[in-house]
Amino acid sequence: MPDLPRGVHGRPPTPAERWAAFRESPFLPATVLVLIIAAAAGLFAGSYTYAMANPTPHTIPSAVVGAYDGERGRRFITGMEQALDTSLRLHPYATRNAAKEAVDEQQVFAVLDVPSSGSPVTVDVSGASGATVAQVLAEAAVKVGTATGVPVVVRDLKPLQRGDPRGLAIFYISLAAVIIGFVGAIQLSVHARALDPLERIAVTAVYALLGGFAIAAVVDWLLGSVDLPFTESWLILALTMFTTGMVFTMFNTMMGRWAMLPTWGLMVLLGNPSSGGAVSWPLLPSPLGTVGRWLPPGASVNAQHTAVYFAGHQHAFPFLVLAGWAAVSVAVFWIWRRRHPGGRPAPAHAGS
Repeated sequence: MPDLPRGVHGRPPTPAERWAAFRESPFLPATVLVLIIAAAAGLFAGSYTYAMANPTPHTIPSAVVGAYDGERGRRFITGMEQALDTSLRLHPYATRNAAKEAVDEQQVFAVLDVPSSGSPVTVDVSGASGATVAQVLAEAAVKVGTATGVPVVVRDLKPLQRGDPRGLAIFYISLAAVIIGFVGAIQLSVHARALDPLERIAVTAVYALLGGFAIAAVVDWLLGSVDLPFTESWLILALTMFTTGMVFTMFNTMMGRWAMLPTWGLMVLLGNPSSGGAVSWPLLPSPLGTVGRWLPPGASVNAQHTAVYFAGHQHAFPFLVLAGWAAVSVAVFWIWRRRHPGGRPAPAHAGS
């Protein structure tokens, strides 16, 4: 316990004097940290369990081709919606090739082709669009085909790579970039406090480039888990690391030693479960599926996923999200840089 004041003339200290002594001791921040860590443990477990423990589909965008509005097609689609306990958001296409293009653009997760004759209904899923969604759709299609008497053929248009059968490698490398990005900034604030603002931004950019290269090299060249489009994947990882590093630096400028709280909450408690990396967004609780795309972890997973599995169909949106967070963070840090706890003291004037 901290040394307590003796009070006036040796009397026992008053509650106000005890509180004043406690506030000046190291036990106040230690107590706050104990409570924060306990709460963070519960929130961490809760956020990941809520998002990932029991993924259920809400609305699954699906392409339909052929006689989908005929009696057989309606029977099969109704059976699918009942089996999935959700609705299929149907997008009609004139040709099968147009529907496959929609899969490449990640606008739909499956193609249901209903021939006008008695030929089997073809359900083309896309493992690369989301392994969990593809599995749910494939299992439901087989059961519904048996139950309704409609013959069904299930195929995978975009299978996952052999070294990544569950599609989690992209989530893991993005998770590494997110966490190491802001942990690097934390370490700079501890071990390189004297860096000036421009130097701090430059060092963050350098460790982001080197860290992104290391992640991609280990996963692709050393382990051979995923065949990455190396330069594109490297730069996505580097941008992710720089963004999360600067987000911590921004919060460190505004909140000092408590900057870890909003950074951890934004990136780990909210951002990673809602990123769509471990569980595809149609299976996430609706608010998470919407919010996740606007946060750095979700943007990183989105960009990386497209780079690996949908070459030639990359979108600008995830890069704009990452660049937007980075730009805002750098701007806030630069404008209020004098509030940042780091930096070198101004040199004394000669003769002072």
